[in-house]
Amino acid sequence: MLAALLDGEFASRARLRLWASGLIIAFVASIAFLAVTAQGLNDFKGRPLGTDFSDVYTAGMLARDGVPDAAYDPPRHYRQEQAIFGLDTQFYGWHYPPFFLLVAGELAALPYIPALLLWLVASLAAYVWAMRALQRAGPASELVRDPLWLLLVLAFPAVFINFVHGQNAFATVALAAGGLALLDRRPLAAGVLFGLMAYKPQFAVLLPVALIAGGRWKALAAAAATLGGLVAIATIVFGPGIWPAFFGSSEFSRVVVLEQGSTGFEKIQSVFAAVRLLGGSISTAYAVQGVVSLLIAGALALLWRGAASQALKGAGLCLAMLLATPYCLDYDLMLLAPAIGLLAGEGRASGWHRGELLLLAALWLMPVVVRILASATHFALGPVLLALGFALVARRAAISRSAPLFV
Repeated sequence: MLAALLDGEFASRARLRLWASGLIIAFVASIAFLAVTAQGLNDFKGRPLGTDFSDVYTAGMLARDGVPDAAYDPPRHYRQEQAIFGLDTQFYGWHYPPFFLLVAGELAALPYIPALLLWLVASLAAYVWAMRALQRAGPASELVRDPLWLLLVLAFPAVFINFVHGQNAFATVALAAGGLALLDRRPLAAGVLFGLMAYKPQFAVLLPVALIAGGRWKALAAAAATLGGLVAIATIVFGPGIWPAFFGSSEFSRVVVLEQGSTGFEKIQSVFAAVRLLGGSISTAYAVQGVVSLLIAGALALLWRGAASQALKGAGLCLAMLLATPYCLDYDLMLLAPAIGLLAGEGRASGWHRGELLLLAALWLMPVVVRILASATHFALGPVLLALGFALVARRAAISRSAPLFV
């Protein structure tokens, strides 16, 4: 049995279709249950439908009401959430840069449920488009014509987690995967997409490392110009006072959400949270996370500076984004989708090494397992699997002699 697992014999086409179809049926049934048992804007447990989207919608309403800085004041933000979803709703904080208020404000022009559906459907479509563009750019481009490909893209467990949370990881993946797909053919467009990733700064921080190491100067310039434009537009629309409000709120985000773990350390799939789950102090957690982040940044620079295929560089970047930040939740594991897709294309083109398909399967199932395991055992499997995924990329880069995949 172990030999069959290591050799990837379990990953037959029939099994993949069966597992993916079963997961999608379960996802749809769960979402339908939440919809039919909802009470107004809240689910059967009293939580806003699309839970985390409630903070986006609330911040957008505050921006439309002319008090955008209130989004960064937890008590004022919470009072607005209670006004929308009821006094018993829990607090969902707003931690995003001011330019994301531009999107939130447009969504808040609609009633809550239509805004939630528009956000989820549009961002899901963008995710599928970007994954398709990334796959078509690689050596296994014929896979996008296979219905099984779309089935696996939609059945990825992080899709369901992101959907029920009303989160933005679909958009994050669309920007990252879209940027990687366009990087060789349209570097300026790729840079714009990378620049837009600044709305999630904890994941965008490694983009300059990769682009500088890879000599992608046009993309880097476009990303920097995009970020500068976003800052300028937000300042003009909301006024310069929005920035002190944003930076002032970062202490609450750091202390309450991350260090004290109000979100729940079992939900956070980072090295920092892994140390805290084991009882480590805040300083120890920061120290370990800092060492890992520096090592990953250095390894990513070597990867992008070297002669590895663009598929391996892209997969390494997505994995490094997840490993290098102390704040990465289970829905953020959507960034594994392009990494898995790129590694699958690489394996199909050049052959599989023993154990690789098993690791890819573990990464694919990871989002639905890691929170439950961490809650039950206080052991964070997520960072371990992410590190093994990055090691797989490094190993393939060390032995690969293939030409660049994206031309």
